Amino acid sequence: MSLKEQIVNDMKSAMRAKDAKRLGTIRMLTAAMKQKEVDERIELNDQQILAIVEKMIKQRKDSIAQFEAGGRPDLADNEKAEVEVLLAYMPAALPMEEVEKAVADAVREAAGPQDMGKVMGVLKARLAGRADMSAVSALVKKALMKA
Repeated sequence: MSLKEQIVNDMKSAMRAKDAKRLGTIRMLTAAMKQKEVDERIELNDQQILAIVEKMIKQRKDSIAQFEAGGRPDLADNEKAEVEVLLAYMPAALPMEEVEKAVADAVREAAGPQDMGKVMGVLKARLAGRADMSAVSALVKKALMKA
């Protein structure tokens, strides 16, 4: 089953269960997916859907930080609930050892302290959705300093 089909099925089950919060989050996701399909006149594949989910999670995490800094735990809790729903569509996260190995391999391939963009390009393709790219970026910087 494709990721798109899974999202539609989850939306239907949330409707049946009358789970309003989950349903609202899934509807936001489907709206973002449809918007991208209409804008670019394409049919989204799983990788493109994962990119949308990843972007939405990042936006929610930024909002959580802002709400907590602003003293609004009620709004932060809503965003956290949305993140939990969205995380269900992400693949399992890689263990840190595998991420570090992928970083080391990519640095060896691109080699050179000026090649941060090349290394991140290689890693984005390999680790998209399976690792926190900001943590990967920090590991790449550290590895390039040693090289």
